[in-house]
Amino acid sequence: MSAFKLSLALAAACVIAGSPALADPPGHEHGGDHPGEPHGPSPGGPHGEAHPGSPHGEPHPGPHGYQRAPEPHGWNERPKQFDKPSYQHNFQAARNFKVGPYHRPHGWVTHHWVYGQTLPRAYWAPSYLLADYWLFALEVPPPGYEWVRDDTDALLVSTDTGEILQVEYGVFG
Repeated sequence: MSAFKLSLALAAACVIAGSPALADPPGHEHGGDHPGEPHGPSPGGPHGEAHPGSPHGEPHPGPHGYQRAPEPHGWNERPKQFDKPSYQHNFQAARNFKVGPYHRPHGWVTHHWVYGQTLPRAYWAPSYLLADYWLFALEVPPPGYEWVRDDTDALLVSTDTGEILQVEYGVFG
């Protein structure tokens, strides 16, 4: 067989091997004969434990059938008028939530914020905004304000000036 034909055959085999037609059918995410059944023993042992001395277990594909929680009725009906002094508090959160890791803006250090202070603009980046505030038991922000995350705390901030109107300590702790 010529080198050209061998290269062509090898390329065709690679394309066929990567074809979605050869992928596991739906419900066979783990590759076993039945949904959820792995092919033989896992890398660390028959029950998926890590190799002795290894800090890692087998990879987890994540939850199946997860759907994002729907927004509650009126979740974004911001009050037409609001009494600013009634918001000016530093609260300890009634409950806390475990979410992903927090990475503060580059060059900034830990700071204990209180209402009345001005939050630097770097903290208003989209990755810090809490658009799903209702999921964290935070109230609907008044017009011109948004909830943002700073480490374990949630801050209600003016989108015009950066003034902190309210703080909920320990929401993400």
